Amino acid sequence: MDTRDFLKDLPARAAGQKKEHQGAVKRLRKMRAGDIEALMEELHHRAFDKIDCLECGNCCRALGPRITERDLIRLARVQGLSAAAFCETFLRRDEDNDWVFKSMPCPFLGEDNFCFVYENRPRACADYPHTEGRQVRSRLGELVKNALVCPAVFLVLEGIVEETGGRG
Repeated sequence: MDTRDFLKDLPARAAGQKKEHQGAVKRLRKMRAGDIEALMEELHHRAFDKIDCLECGNCCRALGPRITERDLIRLARVQGLSAAAFCETFLRRDEDNDWVFKSMPCPFLGEDNFCFVYENRPRACADYPHTEGRQVRSRLGELVKNALVCPAVFLVLEGIVEETGGRG
């Protein structure tokens, strides 16, 4: 699959499937936690066999991650800045009083979609798109929204629809 072609109409496709995806997530919530994790892991790997994040970068352009104190200290060190200077240069407080980037796209995203701080990226970035791992059950509500941005999440949701009997 050519990620770039898939990206062209992703928002429209995801919006058009929103109700079906929401229904699939509701059906998924009724499953046992272990079964959810196993299914999500399988669908995650299936999706990422088709999607190359370096051809996309939507998350780094559109979604501002919450920067934890740990992230802030690590990123400041990597940039050779004090925590205060890093905050002043790159961050602002959002409506929840969390640290986020002052502007998007992410200041560490290259034109080639490579992350300049990949090995030290924020935790929220490392965990995205939240489609596998032990936290997946608590993040199910974010899937439908994230499908507007991430083609892999869209494919995972399509898999959930099919696996939970959402299409006749």
